[in-house]
Amino acid sequence: MTQEQVSIGTRDGNCPAHVFTPDQGICPWPAAIFYMDAFGIRPALFGMAQRLADYGYVVLLPDIFYRAGPYGPLDPKEIFKSSDPMGQIRHLRESTDNLRAAEDTGAFLSYLDTRDDIAGSKVGTTGYCMGGGMSLAAAGTWPDRIAAAASFHGGNLATDAETSPHWLAPKMKARIYVAGADQDKTYPPEMADRLEKALTDAGVDHRCEIYEGAAHGWTMPDFPVYDEAAAERHFQALQSLFRDTLH
Repeated sequence: MTQEQVSIGTRDGNCPAHVFTPDQGICPWPAAIFYMDAFGIRPALFGMAQRLADYGYVVLLPDIFYRAGPYGPLDPKEIFKSSDPMGQIRHLRESTDNLRAAEDTGAFLSYLDTRDDIAGSKVGTTGYCMGGGMSLAAAGTWPDRIAAAASFHGGNLATDAETSPHWLAPKMKARIYVAGADQDKTYPPEMADRLEKALTDAGVDHRCEIYEGAAHGWTMPDFPVYDEAAAERHFQALQSLFRDTLH
């Protein structure tokens, strides 16, 4: 694993982050930002970020929970055994939202601009669970930099809340890919339809899919609902999205 730890200054403090680069190949490479899920920075995400890097990208994995202070690492399988799993991480989740993460992305982009192993100014984003909305919000906030944005089992992607990323569809210039699970109460069919309509009405180049038989969190290898086949499908879709837009 080719990994380094950095600290990125934002308006609200210093954000710890990990940077992954390909194990092989000649730099420079395009850059990608990986928005974590609600269980924070941990080994499972390191493995996923390194795999993405090995496709030929410099991958930045920021700790979006930096406002909440030190924590973990968290073990999702143990947390899911508790009577109130979401309650255990509520203070972390409440420390950020889509718009704050999108604002942080300005600092992430500025950091990426300082590296000499990155090719070009166009960046791809991908996000998981809560990070899915952040990935889309970043695309709507930094349209001249984000060329591709993906969301995997992202929830609350099209709600009435002012932080809902679908409101930013008219500003998006990126190619968008959204993959939901058909067993996910945070992304019901009516919400998927609302997001699809927002993207279509805004003329956004996009593709939205539902992975049948998958549950919320299916990409995460340390989740009880991990689905290897669906996770492989997600990597193939992400690789295709970035290959077609960042090279």
